[in-house]
Amino acid sequence: MTLYSRIDLNRLIGHSTLLYGETGTKKTYYTSEFIKYLIESKRFSHKEISILDFSPPLSTIKNMNIGGKIKDFYSNSLNCKNLTFKGEIIPPRLKASNREELYENACKNYSKTSKLLKVFNKQPTSVLIVNDISIYLHIGNIRLLLESINKSNTFFGNSYYGSSIRSNFTNLFSLREKRLVEHLSKKVEFSYFTG
Repeated sequence: MTLYSRIDLNRLIGHSTLLYGETGTKKTYYTSEFIKYLIESKRFSHKEISILDFSPPLSTIKNMNIGGKIKDFYSNSLNCKNLTFKGEIIPPRLKASNREELYENACKNYSKTSKLLKVFNKQPTSVLIVNDISIYLHIGNIRLLLESINKSNTFFGNSYYGSSIRSNFTNLFSLREKRLVEHLSKKVEFSYFTG
């Protein structure tokens, strides 16, 4: 039985939900399916749904498929309230050859993602979708994220949580990420491990 068939999507409306797991476990796909359900089955207005897509573009790095945007799985999501930034997210560990580059990449990502959370907090919608939360959590403060979650009526997000993306200089970085995702999974009402 797949994860998706075990989740009653209707039950998630009006609640906060987190999917977390390894790369390649369909977290972004499931997230896009929830948006599709809200729009096509529950007739939510596109204007009620804010999407913050923190994922890098889909690419293959070191024989792993990394990233992927919600729009890659559900193009109608482009009609929602997509909060965007200039440029792209950098996969911080995979695009770094040392610790300095790792944190430089994470800082650039933080600058983009934290601005979008603040924009959402000023003009929240009833639904908040966040793709690839761990990109923000690498150096971001979880309180800002929780403020955004609390400003929405329905929150659905996903996060990397695994060990496939690492190298000898990323151990502390990955440990922080893991602990914050675990903390977030306890703060939301529903959390699902995707594998």
